[in-house]
Order: sequence, then structure tokens, then C-alpha cells
Amino acid sequence: MALFTEQRLINRVDNEFRKSFSNIYETTFSKAKGFINESKNTQGLYFSKKYDIFLSHSSDDARLVAGLKLELEDLGYSVYVDWITDPELNRSKVTKNNAAVLKTRMNQCKVLLYAFSENAASSTWMPWELGYFDGIKGYVAVAPISKSSSSSFSGNEYLGLYPYIDIANVLDSNQQRLWVNESHNCYVEYNRWINGEKPTIR
Repeated sequence: MALFTEQRLINRVDNEFRKSFSNIYETTFSKAKGFINESKNTQGLYFSKKYDIFLSHSSDDARLVAGLKLELEDLGYSVYVDWITDPELNRSKVTKNNAAVLKTRMNQCKVLLYAFSENAASSTWMPWELGYFDGIKGYVAVAPISKSSSSSFSGNEYLGLYPYIDIANVLDSNQQRLWVNESHNCYVEYNRWINGEKPTIR
């Protein structure tokens, strides 16, 4: 099993950018137009959308977070990232309005993944998001972003209370899956975890 590395995430987002560069203006215009129309005409529907994952992260990790979002979507999960889905939010300010939007979004998600990086410690929002989500749903895991290839994570302080995710192939298969780990030899497949199964020693 392996943690998500910075280089893997950077490569993933760079590949996506190269792939879509020729259509970047058309894509951006279409998304902006769609967002405005959706906001004006279907506000209720827009805020009732469900997501598999709320990705809690430092805004200083935008490129890495974009890569992690793509990696998770490659595995079939829908992922909420505030500055992508709700670009009108200003994360630099802690306001009641921003908090209300984030609460609504967290209530629409099944799991919170805490993108742990060097920048996470200085985030204003991440500890609040983790505490709120843990209180309302309990399905929280750390998504460590490693500087180099590594197979395990040791959470410090309160992060040690939560399991961590990594990515690996299913045994005797080329299919990659997310795994939820209590330690390097105590884990469960992600989809089983969100259905209530606990990590077990293997």
C-alpha cells in the first residue's frame, strides 16, 4: 500500500491540464455559465447535491488538492472542494456565511478526508471542519500527502485518533482501491468502511 505523494498529485493535475488545455476557454466559459444559471434558477437543487467526500485542506495546497480530487474521482467518488464547487466563498475570512455554506456542504457528504500536509497545521478552517464533521457523522479519515514514497502514516496529536487512507491494488488484480488503515497491518477497503466495517489485522 502507498500514501499519496506530492509528485503523484502534481503529475495527475498537470496531466489533466495538458489534456484539457486546448479546450480550456470553452470549458471555463461553459462551467461559469452553468454555475450562474444553476445558482439563479435551481438554488435548491444546487444545495441538495450529495457528495461521497468532503475534502478538508489548506488553501496553500491548491495544486495538490486538485490532484487528490482527480485521483479520488478516478476511483469513482464524487468530491467536494470548496473553491471549485463554491468559488464565491472567501476562505481567507472566517464569517458566519462561509461557515453556514460549509456546514451545508458537510451535511451533503458521507465522509470527510483531512488532507494532511505541511500546510495543514496553519489552516484556520481544517480543525473546525474536522470537529464539526466528526460530531455530526463520525466518518473521518486522514489523507496524508507524503513528500516521498511511503507506506504508512503516524498521526500526531488529535490526528492520531483517526484512521488514514492510502491507495493500493486489490490482491491479484490491477484494480486500485482506497484503503482505510488503523496501522500498516490493520485495514479495510474504503467502501466496506463507509458501510460500517472496521479495520482488522491482516
